[in-house]
Amino acid sequence: KKKEMEVPGEDGGTDTTEQISRSERRKVQLGQWRETFAQNLESAGLLMEEVLFIQYIKKTIRFLKISAPWDVLVYYAEEMCLRAPLQAQPHLDLNTSAQVLSRLCIPNVLMESVPNRPLDYYTCAFRKSKMDRFLGCEDKDTGFYSRLWVYEILSRTVYGKRKRAEVGVERLVNEGAYSAAFPLHEGPFQLPQHEIHPDELNHRQVLYHYWARWCKLYKYQPLDHIREYFGEKIALYFAWLGFYTVWLLPAAVVGTLVFVCGFILKHVFCFPSKEICDSGGSYLMCPLCKTCKAWNMSEICTMAKVGYLFDHPGTVIFSVFMSFWAVTFLEYWKRKMATLAHHWDCMDFHEEEERPRPEFAAMAPTMEQNPVTGVKEPYFPEKTRLSRMFTGSMVIIMMLCVVMIFLVTVVMCRGIISVMMFRTGSPVLPYASEAKLIKLFLNFFIFYDWHNFCFRLAEMHRTQTQYDNAFIFKVFIFQFVNFYSSPFYVAFFKGRFVGYPTNYGTLFGMRNEDCGPGGCLIELAEQLFIIMVGKQLINNIQEFLLPKVKAWKQRRTLEKVLGESASRKARRWEEDYQLVECEGLFEEYLEMVLQFGFITIFVAAFPLAPLFALLNNWVEIRLDAHKFVCEYRRPVAERAQNIGVWFNILEALSHMSVIANAFLIAFTSDFLPRLLYRYKFENNLHGYVNFTLAYAPSNYTDYPMCRYKSFRDNNGNYTLFYWELLAVRLGFIIAFEHVVFFVLRAIDWVVPDVPESLELKIKRERYLAKQALAENQEVLLVSPT
Repeated sequence: KKKEMEVPGEDGGTDTTEQISRSERRKVQLGQWRETFAQNLESAGLLMEEVLFIQYIKKTIRFLKISAPWDVLVYYAEEMCLRAPLQAQPHLDLNTSAQVLSRLCIPNVLMESVPNRPLDYYTCAFRKSKMDRFLGCEDKDTGFYSRLWVYEILSRTVYGKRKRAEVGVERLVNEGAYSAAFPLHEGPFQLPQHEIHPDELNHRQVLYHYWARWCKLYKYQPLDHIREYFGEKIALYFAWLGFYTVWLLPAAVVGTLVFVCGFILKHVFCFPSKEICDSGGSYLMCPLCKTCKAWNMSEICTMAKVGYLFDHPGTVIFSVFMSFWAVTFLEYWKRKMATLAHHWDCMDFHEEEERPRPEFAAMAPTMEQNPVTGVKEPYFPEKTRLSRMFTGSMVIIMMLCVVMIFLVTVVMCRGIISVMMFRTGSPVLPYASEAKLIKLFLNFFIFYDWHNFCFRLAEMHRTQTQYDNAFIFKVFIFQFVNFYSSPFYVAFFKGRFVGYPTNYGTLFGMRNEDCGPGGCLIELAEQLFIIMVGKQLINNIQEFLLPKVKAWKQRRTLEKVLGESASRKARRWEEDYQLVECEGLFEEYLEMVLQFGFITIFVAAFPLAPLFALLNNWVEIRLDAHKFVCEYRRPVAERAQNIGVWFNILEALSHMSVIANAFLIAFTSDFLPRLLYRYKFENNLHGYVNFTLAYAPSNYTDYPMCRYKSFRDNNGNYTLFYWELLAVRLGFIIAFEHVVFFVLRAIDWVVPDVPESLELKIKRERYLAKQALAENQEVLLVSPT
């Protein structure tokens, strides 16, 4: 027993007895829960075997091995509408790039034959009365997806009071009654030292040898093997990640060509940068902040040349291309997703057919008939549930308002921060300092996870899919503000309300921040470079090291408990217990979806973003594969028809990218001012720099006759060119959006969501299902000749 520390009480005595009694009561309660849970599992038909791992001085580790007999598997297979195989068919080639290379007669070095590939079948819903008509159902070892059904029973089983939602093994683990609950891996992942035929490898060894190793970076993923071992939900994630990575290739090629073109053209056509570099001391620029000094335009010669790499006519073309790319990618992913869902027998797995969550069933006040299945199930009044959802949404809005208030506060205090940190007199201001502080604030805004858990529970979502989608959507809102606040500030707000000398724009008496000497676009490009290179590199290092460190700490903890017994060979369940718990796919999806937003929303400022995303994802696939195969405990297989609410988020980001790029080109880039100057004055842009600079008013005595970037006259009033340029900018935004959205709708209409070949296969499958389940069937199901 653990020794309790003596704590002085108010009467001079100790509270040791009270603490021990409280601890003992808790242990007794957990023991009662475990006993009740085990009894209910036995009543459900599961087989259990308790194994004593080791008992060493203060700690005893016990394993409860659970399995399901054949009758239980058959019962749940029929109740959960498992699709069982009717007829085998040839393996389908679902890889589009392999098909293209095959048609072009190009050798495909990415292709590799993986042993023990699962067969493809025509399937239909399983019926116990028709068991003899299904293929492989006589095999009691591999006939059913036993891990799924066993965990389904564990999730439904009551261990306490239903009204307190004391249901399921997950809550028992959270309460501390058990330390973990997981299915076992199918043996070690290391290959045996002696030579062995590839067909004799277990599933985990196949995945390690043909997928998770770094030498397989350039090979296709064995998606069917991933699905068979980890389940459809994880397999769909890797399918989406691979599909997204392949589609990044054309975007990376075009973006690199645009960048190279900018590098070439800056030596030929970039007359503004030449004018800046040759200006000497001709242009004395006004200070950019209260504590800054005046500076010469020629000081930013190098920055002006670099800026043309990201701000030339090619970036406009690339922005349009990326808008088309994003929507086309999502349209073809819908086709791929439908094909995989049918191939993996998940096309009929709809949210309406999901069973209610155990917590929902425990807390629902009434029973109602399900309009889809016709079965009575727990029901929560819609009006009450909507009111709870409304309350949760209002709290989220209030929390976001707190963030906005924090933004205003930072802007108010920016002048003080600038004085304290930047007294050097350098004209280069810290870009997006406000947004950086916002991000720092949100990184410590950790209670939103607790908030989301409580409100998801209070909103009483019926199914696990609804529950997960609510969590994903709410957390993504916070992460969207967290990660995109800084680029949005630099792109659309910084330097917009600066004013002019003697009449600077202020907020609560503090001068608004201006863009740096190179302009806001170059600052935005710098930010995106840091995010796409530095941040992604750090994330990959963390993903590589953290699971290893966690596994090492866990092994060290067990070694201290086991003492001398740690030297003996561990059994399968003991080895898996020492692995790291799988934390799900949320963080993996979030990282990739945020990356998708960066390469589409701000691509006009940094055309190399798709290239760095491609390189990152190429490594990300193998990092995630190695974690799931070698570092993580085996996750519970979960069925899924698609990637869920993540697809809706991707669609929203793709549409937002069209609007953001239109405003970025119109108001942040110099593309339209240069274009209008070419049309009205000089085609070769001679004198453009001088034309864009205004003189400070005569009553500005700090630096008389200094220049600042704006289209104003000597009195600070906007010139006619400013209003003409504003009309051009607004017209460009309207034209850009209408043309792009029209083409996007045309792509959506032209590309069907379900391929024609898949529709034919579905019809064939329905016909076979009718034949197999017909009572008067006399003809055997044979392959068509």
